[in-house]
Amino acid sequence: QDHLVESGGGLVRPGGSLRVSCAASGRIFVTNAMGWFRQAPGKEREFVAYSSWRSGRTYYADSVKGRFTISGDNARNTVYLQMDRMEPEDTAVYYCAVRVRYSENYYGVSEYGYWGQGTQVTVSS
Repeated sequence: QDHLVESGGGLVRPGGSLRVSCAASGRIFVTNAMGWFRQAPGKEREFVAYSSWRSGRTYYADSVKGRFTISGDNARNTVYLQMDRMEPEDTAVYYCAVRVRYSENYYGVSEYGYWGQGTQVTVSS
């Protein structure tokens, strides 16, 4: 079965760090273009980070640039999002997904499929 499973969420203090993981299975390989998104209560799902290992390109939302890093482990077929210097505004459910369309921009939710179930990240003192 083709799916993604996120893990690693939890509670972290402001200024702290956390790494969330996204394990792919079935016919999904992290050598595909992958994205991380997040959704806070009452808000729309928003783009966080993107990586295409084939092209070598990575992109980040302005709100996380310089603090978050997307990476992948092909042997484990897993994508990671390392989050440093976290802020309360980073509190959200974090999702990973595979880019399945190239009709718009890399940050568009509609470009992605095979969404995981998400992992809750809470930044609070």
